[in-house]
Amino acid sequence: MEISTRDLLTVLHGMGFGALFMLAFSGAMAELYRMSAVGAPTQPSSRGQTLLACYLIGMAVLAWLTVFSGAYIVYPWYRAVPPAGVTDLAEYPRRLLLSSGRTSEWHNVGMEWKEHVSWLAPIAMTMVAYVTLKYRRAITRPRRMRTAVLGFAVAAFIATGIAGAFGAFLNKYAPVRGGAVIILMEGET
Repeated sequence: MEISTRDLLTVLHGMGFGALFMLAFSGAMAELYRMSAVGAPTQPSSRGQTLLACYLIGMAVLAWLTVFSGAYIVYPWYRAVPPAGVTDLAEYPRRLLLSSGRTSEWHNVGMEWKEHVSWLAPIAMTMVAYVTLKYRRAITRPRRMRTAVLGFAVAAFIATGIAGAFGAFLNKYAPVRGGAVIILMEGET
């Protein structure tokens, strides 16, 4: 069983940082909604508020790790330009997608989304973490603040979900391949 370094880093980007970020949303959204729902029975404790702030900071860090690893590690491999005369574009995912009218929209829509709109997720989650940390229990009182925090969290979730779906589809049609091979297990000979 083996994997290349590029495959490993692509998996770390998407299934590591990105998937963990998406999974963390359920807990964050449930707690943000619970503490800000109209008629919430109790105010969150100081300990609960601190745990939520740490959780949201962790989510913001995961979001930034996802976007930075995609933009500065995986994306340059995706954009690699083939040398003149190369006809097998398997090692050049962007060129492979753009070489056919059937797949060019995967780049034009999917990768453009990942390149630009996916940056909304870490920015929005950083805002959510900052406001929650700064205003602590006061976040539950002003309705507009509650709505803004929940709205930014939902926007981050949607942007991440769409970017993750595009990433999975793009990796199916034009995977980033290459790099040193890492042998995970040796089979019987």
